[in-house]
Amino acid sequence: MTPLNSDQKEIIFDYCLGLTSPEQTIEAETLISTNKQAAEIHSRIKATLNPLNSIEPEFCPDSLVDRTVWRLNSMANSSQDQLQKLLASEQNREFTAINRLGTGLWRRLATAAVLMIVGSLLVTTFRVVTGYARYHSLLQQCQMQQSNIFQGLYNYINDHDGQHPAVATSTGDFWWKVGDQGDANQSNTRRIYLLVKEGYTKPALFVCPACERGEKLDLNQSQLSKLKDFPGRRYVTYSFQINCQRTSNVKLLCRRTLMADWNPLFEKLPDDYSKQLNLRLNKQLLSLNSNNHKRRGQNVLFGDGRVEYLKTRFIDTDDIYTLRDTDIYQGCELPSCETDFFLAP
Repeated sequence: MTPLNSDQKEIIFDYCLGLTSPEQTIEAETLISTNKQAAEIHSRIKATLNPLNSIEPEFCPDSLVDRTVWRLNSMANSSQDQLQKLLASEQNREFTAINRLGTGLWRRLATAAVLMIVGSLLVTTFRVVTGYARYHSLLQQCQMQQSNIFQGLYNYINDHDGQHPAVATSTGDFWWKVGDQGDANQSNTRRIYLLVKEGYTKPALFVCPACERGEKLDLNQSQLSKLKDFPGRRYVTYSFQINCQRTSNVKLLCRRTLMADWNPLFEKLPDDYSKQLNLRLNKQLLSLNSNNHKRRGQNVLFGDGRVEYLKTRFIDTDDIYTLRDTDIYQGCELPSCETDFFLAP
């Protein structure tokens, strides 16, 4: 039997939690059915997590997660210190009788070894549980932020006679140059920035709490109102719908996708706006989930205001991060029909 590597063990763990992509699910199930070690790990994890099924999920604030992690680390460090002191004291202890040296020392060393093993297992379990809790806490915060953005959008539409946020566009305008403050519309985020500019939403809502490359925009409303777009990509870590070129009046339809976590195709864009974007799709890009939530899936906001966590990029047969029949992107392409949802950049 071939021993499992760390990546395979992680896939099995994610599979037990229901966090794997379709490709990873197939790989995990193959490992479990063909590898005895994988089957044993799967069985133990499921048995350990089974009591969690009876617990109703509740929102876990960041402060509670951080305090829990701090307390667990303190407990782990304290346990390790006590074990080290116990071992040191046994090594320095002087014995006058051979029988005491033969029994007492080994008994204490055996007890210390057992405690050390149990302690290491507890520390590992604590890290897994707290990591799991923190992941889902950030996932829920992301969902709440998207819901708040929808509320701001809804209020904007009501205040503007049913019109969505919009900026003047011309044929061939780019949508990838986020942060460009020129006169021409060069980014897909410029129209959604109107919600921030006019005070309908806070700029911090546009940074996913789980995205490590995001940075909250710390400006007052007067400063925000002078900008035409977010100052840069790090201040907006979501992707937004690009409308069909023949769409004249967009409605909030239930299955219409309005926004989602960062499009994995356009994570690395030229910093120099004078350069051209030339992205060619490949097998890897077509299988990636958003990096906001460790490639495990993405939150998606729909036209009726609900937010769903999807482990795949597809809604029915449509990939929300790509255009149909398009393999090369230069940053100015548009959907050809209203059913081809495309969230970018």
